[in-house]
Amino acid sequence: MSAVVDDSREAVIQVRGLVNQFGEQVVHSGLDIDVYRGEVLGIVGGSGTGKSVLLRAIVGLIRPKAGSIRVLGVDVLAAPETERRALERRWGVLFQDGALFSSLTVLQNVVAPMREHLDISPAMQRALGELKVSMVGLPPLACGKFPSELSGGMRKRAGLARALSLDPEIVFLDEPTAGLDPIGAAAYDDLIRQLQQSLGLTVFMVTHDLDSLNAICDRIAVLADKKVLVTGTMADMLKVDHPWVHEYFHGPRARAALSAA
Repeated sequence: MSAVVDDSREAVIQVRGLVNQFGEQVVHSGLDIDVYRGEVLGIVGGSGTGKSVLLRAIVGLIRPKAGSIRVLGVDVLAAPETERRALERRWGVLFQDGALFSSLTVLQNVVAPMREHLDISPAMQRALGELKVSMVGLPPLACGKFPSELSGGMRKRAGLARALSLDPEIVFLDEPTAGLDPIGAAAYDDLIRQLQQSLGLTVFMVTHDLDSLNAICDRIAVLADKKVLVTGTMADMLKVDHPWVHEYFHGPRARAALSAA
């Protein structure tokens, strides 16, 4: 079972023949994937399969050895600088550790993309920043706090507020629930789904969290053997006989997650 192009839906991310290599290590070889507008796609795979590498290649932080990447119709690898910068305004990224600037307050972190990309007044930046902070469920007092003063869950919410700063069409999430306790992770899953539905977002989410896959992902893509081995729903995953896929989706933790769903 492999990635299949569905002509009835708009693929806002199209990756073809991707090769990512670091020295002698080939991480991806001939990888293809489509992400459709308005869906939440979960990316899973074993250690070393390059889940985060794929995300970073799509957003232009890693230049692949070969292949093509199109996002919202733009050739990411060949677009001129002005077109690339315009494209970057249409997506937001949340890295695993939140990647907040430690010397800036939450509000200053959230408005940083606005200062870089938008020609609006400081007062408007502040008003929009406070709105984004509120949207992710943080209290107004959080705006003046520094990342070191926040809990892990609050830092992730602040990072998500910054990812939403420019009203993106696509949000990339790298292990968004990593390090959270089960209650905090479930609440974060609910937040992502609520924002996705209310804002019409497309979500590309790297995760190892089976609960997240069950709770919010419309489709799942499994990385194995240096490519996207299979894409589909959770029901599709349960039918795959590849050893890693079978163990992952039929193991004790998977049974617990499925029974709780």
